[in-house]
Amino acid sequence: MRVSLLPCFVKKPSSPINSRQGDIIPLKEGLEALVRAYRLRGKLNEVTVVSSWERVMGKAVALKTQEVYVNQGRLFVRLTSAPLKHELVMAKTRVAELINAEVGEMVIKEVIFL
Repeated sequence: MRVSLLPCFVKKPSSPINSRQGDIIPLKEGLEALVRAYRLRGKLNEVTVVSSWERVMGKAVALKTQEVYVNQGRLFVRLTSAPLKHELVMAKTRVAELINAEVGEMVIKEVIFL
């Protein structure tokens, strides 16, 4: 007897020709179901935001960035340059838009520069 490891899957009807064909699903669907089942979407989006900071903002900004983290929909960024911090504070809504566009979802509601 086979037991499915993912509770949200419904076993596809098996074919009399090859009974294993009925159990096959694409990897993408399996991973998405796993993320849904364990409610990991939010945390994965937060990790994506942090990892894409350099790609979105550029190498120059990344070199002057000490720390980037997400907490409750807010992106916290610690910078080493006061002039850069001032410039980015003026453009914080644009920074949030760029980050959210990179992730593909509305993950960041506010950007706070430290």
